[in-house]
Amino acid sequence: MARFFLTIEYHGGPYVGWQRQDNGLSIQEEIETALMKLDEPDVLVYGAGRTDAGVHALAQIAHVDLKRQWTENKLREAINAKLRPRPIAIMQTRLVDDDTHARFTATGRHYLYRIINRRPFLALEQGKAWHVKAPLDEKQMHEAAQLLTGTHDFTTYRSTRCQSKSPLKTLDKLTVSRNGDVVEIRASARSFLHNQVRSLAGVLKKVGDGSWQPEDVVTALEARNRDACAPVAPPDGLYLTQVDYPRSLNL
Repeated sequence: MARFFLTIEYHGGPYVGWQRQDNGLSIQEEIETALMKLDEPDVLVYGAGRTDAGVHALAQIAHVDLKRQWTENKLREAINAKLRPRPIAIMQTRLVDDDTHARFTATGRHYLYRIINRRPFLALEQGKAWHVKAPLDEKQMHEAAQLLTGTHDFTTYRSTRCQSKSPLKTLDKLTVSRNGDVVEIRASARSFLHNQVRSLAGVLKKVGDGSWQPEDVVTALEARNRDACAPVAPPDGLYLTQVDYPRSLNL
């Protein structure tokens, strides 16, 4: 058996999320099915993060243990051939040590949330961004975002279905910037709570449209109550962009 890391890009729109579920098709299931077609029976793919239904990835990381002899490039091409035309692509495969785990060895995760801030509807970006018509003040949003970095009890900003044992998380970075009509929210941490990034995007949008003041995000945080959160941003705009690992792994 040999362990491979897979770097995966996908459009989450058609799927119930990364993780295999009973209520629909997942990205994990699609990749496992593709590998089974390559004579890799009973294979399990372990992801670095469990993205929700409709959430996308530019560089999700997963690992898989395979019994056949594969070169890295041949494995990538073989899986992609079985995945087409599904909106999932294996961007890279890397042979790693057997004790390197996609989830537990990871040291950081990075997300991007995209808002397209304009009046006209999204002709080309439907399902790939949150369409917000009201003008947004990205500078106010960024100011509010800085109040949420650091270590906090993020009970307000996590789903009631979150399975994490503790609401305490350290948010290393939360920034807001604009490029034309596109407002980008970027978040970095070792790990995130369920719906945390989408919850943060939802409250920052409220700051941007003037419904909230920057200090209101702290009031909501300190309430430690999910009811204090603004409506959660839709999944369309969320992308897992990068997963970090120790430099010693040379990934």
